[in-house]
Amino acid sequence: MSEQVQRESMEFDVVIVGGGPSGLAAACRLMQLSETSGQEISVCLVEKAAEIGGHILSGAIFEPTALNELFPDWQERGAPLDNPVTEDLIYYMVNDTNRIKVPSYFVPADAHNEGNHAISLANLCRWLGEQAEAMGVNIFPGFAAAEVLYDENGAVKGIATGDMGVSAEGEQKGTFTPGYELLAKYTIFAEGCRGHLGKQLINKFDLNADSGTPHYAIGLKELWTIDPAKHKPGKVMHSIGWPLNHLPGGTTGGSFLYHLPDNQVSLGLIVDLSYKNPHLSPYDEMQRWKHHPLIAEVLEGGERVSYGARAITKGGLQALPTLTVPGALLTGDDAGFLNVLKIKGSHTAMKSGMLAAEATFEELEAGHGHTEASSYQSRFEDSWLFDELNRSRNVGPALHKFGVLGGSAHAFVDQFFGGNQPWTLSDPTPDHATLKPAAQSKVIDYPKPDGVLSFDKLSSVFLSGTNHEEDQPCHLTLLDPELPIRENLPKYAEPAQRYCPAGVYEVIEEESGPRFQINAQNCVHCKTCDIKDPAQNITWVVPEGAGGPTYPNM
Repeated sequence: MSEQVQRESMEFDVVIVGGGPSGLAAACRLMQLSETSGQEISVCLVEKAAEIGGHILSGAIFEPTALNELFPDWQERGAPLDNPVTEDLIYYMVNDTNRIKVPSYFVPADAHNEGNHAISLANLCRWLGEQAEAMGVNIFPGFAAAEVLYDENGAVKGIATGDMGVSAEGEQKGTFTPGYELLAKYTIFAEGCRGHLGKQLINKFDLNADSGTPHYAIGLKELWTIDPAKHKPGKVMHSIGWPLNHLPGGTTGGSFLYHLPDNQVSLGLIVDLSYKNPHLSPYDEMQRWKHHPLIAEVLEGGERVSYGARAITKGGLQALPTLTVPGALLTGDDAGFLNVLKIKGSHTAMKSGMLAAEATFEELEAGHGHTEASSYQSRFEDSWLFDELNRSRNVGPALHKFGVLGGSAHAFVDQFFGGNQPWTLSDPTPDHATLKPAAQSKVIDYPKPDGVLSFDKLSSVFLSGTNHEEDQPCHLTLLDPELPIRENLPKYAEPAQRYCPAGVYEVIEEESGPRFQINAQNCVHCKTCDIKDPAQNITWVVPEGAGGPTYPNM
């Protein structure tokens, strides 16, 4: 950003970055504490989507544990939790035609979904946003937090939103509007998985110095309207096995299909980004998966209405960074609070946001500002959130080490003992370092989409409602613009062409040779490129506010 740009500034007690479950829960909890204590505080929440919920994507099976604590009267308040789980099935996909139903007694207790709800997390966030606004939170949608601001002592003093109206060449257009400085005594970062400011804080303050290696997956999701005769509200189905490799060293992950209200189902595939074959395409694996008879029989005669993709944090307890720096706190998936065993991160995100709010308010009550809210760590360690993550800490590493079958068996034994074994497994290899050379890997021949059950990437991106102002700086930045063609193409057949679920990256053959092309307009903000690029050459930063997908009911 140019130093010549004059920004207006606004001051608050707390600024929250991100309008997902953790950020909104933190905002609501702060206002509750303010009302209870009688100490007035000002809270501002910024969200890069055009509206709260616009960038929220999850399966989602929602466990109401944290919501029960935040709003015990959520039913009376009209929270969109009106689809309790009625049936809970897990299948092992043997191959493209066969499957085996897993008996429920083989499923760890923490993975059962009794008492949970199959919902749209985007709609729950919209409702939480309404609660926060009614309590006095200033919510600014369409404003992307682009920069962390520091005071003279190096403490975080707030954020700056991105400038609007800057051309692709970096020049100010006629529509130029400078960003705002939002100054705060404390800033809570709740950007979701691989949040780009959270990533900066982790690197700047070396917050993962004592942590295990973080790991991620990519989740791809579609929303369908199906034949009412096939619709069973509250039915939940998960699967492991085909089309992914269930053997040790193979590609791990799983799938889901949830029956939502109004004859809709949400379905998708989760692929761990620790996969080794550079020819693998998570998007195409999902399209192939839908042709399995178990899935096809539900979808046939239906209509696909939406699509999206998102990276998922799955490092677990041992991969959590230090949660605080002077003036700032990390919550939700910005830190990595997802429970891998439950395949759920919304209730854990909400609880982390509530704990961060309580630690922050304690500092404000004491008259502090820009200090380290150190009680956040101890509050976490004394909470059910820590106990839950501790019980499931070995699940992710076990899947990486032993494959889906071996890892699942380990998880069953692990949970039989309540997750209290004296050992903690780890997987020190980061996801970007797992790819084998293309020449040593099997080329995967994916079937062409049929336009009935399977579809191409561009038609999927269209359904995501993705849009960006075209004439703006590319938000997918390359440290070395020549590296994709010079190194990634000969060694890995440039895997960005396949791991991206939105057709952002292409290798264009020209007379002068291959050229690496970035179609940033297509980006659905999944962050996979920031994680999986083998050279760590791609950095995802926020585009102009309000750009990206528009998820209506995801």
